[in-house]
Amino acid sequence: MGRGSQQTVPGEPDSGKAKGVYTWEEVQSHNSRNDQWLVIDRKVYNITQWAKRHPGGFRVIGHYAGEDATEAFTAFHPDSKFVQKFLKPLLLGELAATEPSQDQDKNAAIVQDFKTLRAQVEKQGLFQGQPLFFFLHLGHIVLLEALGWMLVSMCGTGWIPTLLCSVILATAQAQAGWLQHDFGHLSVFKKSTWNHAVHKFVIGHLKGASANWWNHRHFQHHAKPNIFTKDPDINTLDTFVLGQTIPVEASSTALMFLISSPCLFFSLSVGPPLLIPVFYNFNIMHTMITRRYWLDLAWAMTYYLRYFYYYAPLYGVFGSVLSCCYSFCRFLESHWFVWVTQMNHIPMDIDHEKHKDWLTIQLQSTCNIEQSFFNDWFSGHLNFQIEHHLFPTMPRHNYHLVAPQVRALCEKHGIPYQEKTLWRGLADIVTSLKTSGDLWLDAYLHK
Repeated sequence: MGRGSQQTVPGEPDSGKAKGVYTWEEVQSHNSRNDQWLVIDRKVYNITQWAKRHPGGFRVIGHYAGEDATEAFTAFHPDSKFVQKFLKPLLLGELAATEPSQDQDKNAAIVQDFKTLRAQVEKQGLFQGQPLFFFLHLGHIVLLEALGWMLVSMCGTGWIPTLLCSVILATAQAQAGWLQHDFGHLSVFKKSTWNHAVHKFVIGHLKGASANWWNHRHFQHHAKPNIFTKDPDINTLDTFVLGQTIPVEASSTALMFLISSPCLFFSLSVGPPLLIPVFYNFNIMHTMITRRYWLDLAWAMTYYLRYFYYYAPLYGVFGSVLSCCYSFCRFLESHWFVWVTQMNHIPMDIDHEKHKDWLTIQLQSTCNIEQSFFNDWFSGHLNFQIEHHLFPTMPRHNYHLVAPQVRALCEKHGIPYQEKTLWRGLADIVTSLKTSGDLWLDAYLHK
């Protein structure tokens, strides 16, 4: 055992005793739900109790239990000095001088080169947001919502005006989704508190959703993208299989047969876009109530009060819910969201934890869609998914500036940097789902 390894009781923060030195083997042994250590810049921390109070949720920090979390810590915390006051009481010691800085399969050369790139990007000012950009984006959302209401109030509530209004409102909702994403990633203002405050307003008042619900799910996705059991976006085993590894492992049950059978390919290919929208709003509201996120719930209620205030006089209370202005709008917006976000991930590598370095894991699980004015607007600049995942707190208007530097680093280390057309990205979702279904069916029939 390393010196100092017996000075701290598992599950308790350091009580002020002399700090110890530890090996990677010791750190990796503390990776259970009730006993969690991690390493940041060679310092060893006991996060067992702190994980419950972690602002991003206990799961996202727990996913790095027993590992080196330096790169993830740097990516998610723009003000590292502020966070240090929370880390200090958790400090157990440091890695032994004979231990490498990287654990398991992380490539030291790639880690160092990416660290250098990040330092260069910071010097170039690419982490500095332009509030005017986001203010104008908010303005065009407000104009779209006003246009939708004016259309039906002036032209009546017939089918044609209602359908047009639904399309306009769906566009506003999709764009509001991209805007809340910016504030949620702390990429607009310098102060995190400002970002958090505006995030609650945008996602609550403009979309009727929960900021805490979004944070706790989305940052897990960024921390461990496309990693089975850790990325909530791919934990769909009870419904359908993804990737090339999970379908074979899941073939021991007949649960997936109906949607994995080639003869029912249509169900497979459109399954995620149809299933996710159905439960999307229910899950948000359920989470806000069960986790007692009363502030988020209050903000969300302002969205529905505003909606009924404007549309109930036109359609009636029940008609406002059943009309295309709400139901069809949500249907369109949910599809927009699912197809855009998944075209960068579903066709990529989906597997169990492989303990790769930050650059490698992000490039294996993400790809880009080529740049154009329409693609940037349509996807909220998430066509630069690679750059967004590498630098999650970077303002989206700077992705195109850092992209050439990221591509050069990938070329240096032989890491594939994938970029597709928009149509290719959308088509690859269907292709990858069919491949997953075929793999499951083949393994199921020949097991």
